[in-house]
Amino acid sequence: MARRIIYDQGTSRLALWARRLALFALAAAILSVIIVHSGLLEMRPALVTFGASLALAVLALFVAFAGFVSIWREGLLGMGASLSAIAIAALVLAYPTYIAVKARNLPWIYDITTDPIDPPRYDTLAKVRLRDANPIVYPGLTMAELQHEAYPDIEPLDTDIDTRSAYNAALAVINRRRWRVVEARAPDQGRPEGRIEAVARTPIMGFRDDVIVRVRPFEDGARVDVRSSSRYGQFDFGTNAARIRALLEDLEAEFVEQASDEPPPIARPKASPKNSSKNSPKNSPKNQLRSPPKAVPKTNQPTANR
Repeated sequence: MARRIIYDQGTSRLALWARRLALFALAAAILSVIIVHSGLLEMRPALVTFGASLALAVLALFVAFAGFVSIWREGLLGMGASLSAIAIAALVLAYPTYIAVKARNLPWIYDITTDPIDPPRYDTLAKVRLRDANPIVYPGLTMAELQHEAYPDIEPLDTDIDTRSAYNAALAVINRRRWRVVEARAPDQGRPEGRIEAVARTPIMGFRDDVIVRVRPFEDGARVDVRSSSRYGQFDFGTNAARIRALLEDLEAEFVEQASDEPPPIARPKASPKNSSKNSPKNSPKNQLRSPPKAVPKTNQPTANR
């Protein structure tokens, strides 16, 4: 009886380590997202954790490709481990890479406003910002010039409705977006300016950004100014400008809807002297049926009855 000889090819250690690194990178990325959303720790440890997860994902890719080389040359096992490492690392790096490519030509700014000359000032939000966060004061004209070059369409929104209606529309839009409103001051007689301060979150990581909406009287209507700024980091990847742009578009649609809901004024025609005798209650057909007309001299008969 012939004996079968089975050779133990072995498994590539590089492939195994690549999969371990990729899984650890995925766990670190998920942990950083949980930390940011829950607020368990401060923001900077979460950012460091997320940055470490990206670095581990890149390292896992290099180790996985090195595992491919060892498998090809030495005939080892571990192709599945290398492929799974590449898939997991690509999953971790996909969204950050997309954001980085999309924002490669954007300026390094983190504070966007529709009014750089007189930007809306944070009041309540200024008290809750931590010391290691970005400054609460608007950076100045240098950032305003960079903003104008990158986002020339970010401008105030003017409307012909009154200030209180514009304020109510802004508050309704912010509530629909599920931002956390920390202060809302409606305009009144003693304070013609309305203010809404809120906290918005980024879609994936859940970073907290501060937003303020200011409504002021302007000519025959109102002017709406918006400011959005990141609490951490010197580069916002265009998030604040996109948020302001979307908010202004929703506000403009809300203003149009409010204007369409208002009933049109009723046009009442003015009675002319020639037709006043026609439209008088005495000469209406109903009254003529009720009572016969009185006899009048021929010279005083109206010409309209001919």
